Amino acid sequence: MGKEILCAAVERLREEFGVLDWTYHNYPGENQEEKMFYWPGAPEDEIMVVVHQSRGRQELFHRHDYFYFNYTYQGEYDSISFKYDNRITIREGELYAGQPFAGHALCVHDDKETTIIGVLVQKDTFCRAFLPMLSANTKLFHFLLDPSTNKFSDEYIHYKIEDDCNIRALLEMMVVEYANRQEDTQVVLKSLTLSFLIQVARQYVNVNRETANESPSEKIVQYIGEHVDTVTLKEIAKHFSYHPNYVSTLLHREVGKSFSEILLELRMERAVILLRGTKLPVEEISSVLGYSNSSNFYKAFRDYYHVSPREYIKVGTDIKRN
Repeated sequence: MGKEILCAAVERLREEFGVLDWTYHNYPGENQEEKMFYWPGAPEDEIMVVVHQSRGRQELFHRHDYFYFNYTYQGEYDSISFKYDNRITIREGELYAGQPFAGHALCVHDDKETTIIGVLVQKDTFCRAFLPMLSANTKLFHFLLDPSTNKFSDEYIHYKIEDDCNIRALLEMMVVEYANRQEDTQVVLKSLTLSFLIQVARQYVNVNRETANESPSEKIVQYIGEHVDTVTLKEIAKHFSYHPNYVSTLLHREVGKSFSEILLELRMERAVILLRGTKLPVEEISSVLGYSNSSNFYKAFRDYYHVSPREYIKVGTDIKRN
């Protein structure tokens, strides 16, 4: 990609940023009225790429009704969040991402030229097109779906992007594509956004890897959660260089459950999150969870919760396992 093409695309999106709808709308919060940014672009655009470039900017504390992934392309800025009552500094090469309804206020210092590339994704699009691909990582999966159960969770992701990954290059491709929009740009952006999010997920796993003090059984349970759609006892044994019988004995002794019970529990936990937090068809959810057909999923769900998936959707969160 030519430098001139990239610079021209960055400049075009920087100019467009100023004419987007960044109106602070009043929104009823938990304890008081709050400010809200609604989707700033055309409703038919499921994904937007924005470039914010400035010296000196102080936003009001506000929330969004969409997912956002902000990458500091140049400079640095502060973000103020209710969560942990803190102000964090997001430096060049770092990612700051938030859920729908997560609140923050951006503060760019007067003496620093700062460029932020933002990838904005409408919530329904994210849940339908991208979430199933990211469900392998349990922590990230819960972070992305937390707004479905806790609208004002105020959680965020913040970490340094490793130099050897492709995130910066992917963002530059997205900037050029969105700045030179064509009829199929949204199709192209979906492909690039999926690649971007997979890279983000990989980085998230590396940053949050805390295996040093984990017991073998904890590592096995984590592995099951990360491969809930394909995992088998034989595969676990091979991965950890154990005999399958030893894995079974270890899980029974330290977790108090069999491999099958743990797998079912993780699948059912994920199933209700997907049923409650997305508009995915039941058949698609069954596939995401690793069921060979939806009939097997229906039977497992009914046996576990004593209602069918469709009945669960109608009744909602009042249903618990007996």
